[in-house]
Amino acid sequence: MATEAEVTAGSHPYPAGRASRSTRQGAAVLRALKAADGFRSAQDIHADLRSAGESVGLTTVYRHLQMLTDDEVIDALQTADGEVVYRECESAHHHHHVVCRNCGKSVEIDEPAVERWAARVAEESGFTDISHTVEIFGLCARCAPGR
Repeated sequence: MATEAEVTAGSHPYPAGRASRSTRQGAAVLRALKAADGFRSAQDIHADLRSAGESVGLTTVYRHLQMLTDDEVIDALQTADGEVVYRECESAHHHHHVVCRNCGKSVEIDEPAVERWAARVAEESGFTDISHTVEIFGLCARCAPGR
């Protein structure tokens, strides 16, 4: 993960050989995610950047979010209503999330049973070199009825 100084200087935490993808706009997108509290949509990030005086187009925001997601620098998940939202990864290893449908609070989970299940289903189906995404949605303790 890049340090704040590296991001501020315009450097990106892209893997070696992808330095050409590092731009001022990409660094601004990553800074906006670092400053955000929780998951944010591309439109939210774009609005944050514009209000901060950054001249960056929505298409550029989407492009950098996709590159950062592909490079596993940020997390992306599809919400229950189908919107893709993003945040800076809290952990560098493969993980999943439990997300509140009401307030958007998320908790990273590392669940070996999910990994075993995915491997078993893939093997039984004749697939190899698998990947998967699992997101669990519910209501957090603060948003649950009766609280």
